[in-house]
Amino acid sequence: MSATVAVDSHASVEPSPRIRIGPATAARHGMILASRNIRYLVRTPSSLIDTVIQPVLFLLVFVFLFGGAIAGDWQSYLQTLVPGLMVQITMYASIGTGMALNTDISKGVFDRFRSLPIARSAPLVGAVLGDVLRYVVALTVLLLLAFALGFRIQTDPLSALLACALVVVFGLTLCWMSVIIGMVATGPQAVPGIAMAVILPLTFGSNIFAAPETMPGWLEAWVGINPVTYFVDAVRGLMLGGPTLVPVLISLGAVAGIQIVLMPLALRAYLRRVR
Repeated sequence: MSATVAVDSHASVEPSPRIRIGPATAARHGMILASRNIRYLVRTPSSLIDTVIQPVLFLLVFVFLFGGAIAGDWQSYLQTLVPGLMVQITMYASIGTGMALNTDISKGVFDRFRSLPIARSAPLVGAVLGDVLRYVVALTVLLLLAFALGFRIQTDPLSALLACALVVVFGLTLCWMSVIIGMVATGPQAVPGIAMAVILPLTFGSNIFAAPETMPGWLEAWVGINPVTYFVDAVRGLMLGGPTLVPVLISLGAVAGIQIVLMPLALRAYLRRVR
């Protein structure tokens, strides 16, 4: 006769003996946990409510309240704004990575992972890759509403797909910042506030909503060195036409630079928290 034992999620779980795990096996473990996170999001649509509501609110508020003042009419502003919002909402969606990791640690889920013979990096990799679904949902909602309002791609489908891919890569890069915040925050509720303090100057201090030449000199200078500006230029070029090579190269260089700086810091903060 078998017996069922209830395990308290907050109870201490004995870590599994340390074993050597190769890179290929560690990558497979990460993909398995990424699929776990994606299944969770699919089965609990309520966890994606903020990801769905934010694109709708930002698009409607900025187009209809500020479009006439900034561009003369909301239809013209819609064309300029949508590529910028694609970058912005992906940045906001990346906050979910830090919140999910902090929640799992607070609830003792990582104690259970430590008892399994898996790579220590697998839960982190799974959380980062699993959040790709958030980016896809946010971009889909934004573009469907934008098309309904009259937004049109002026290049070709392949260029538009490349623009979406670039935005997703940027979101995955910012996940490392979200991981750092999630590891230092005392609880899941503190993660959004800290993250927004970093994201807001990057998004509003860019060319997403207004042309830099209309801004004060000091703010225009900040916009000129803000990497978000170049991502927006790249997405606009790919979707609306215009220069693309230089903005795309600068954007990819920014991705590499952010990865080099933030990834080791995120890994150190993660390993210190789950040790």
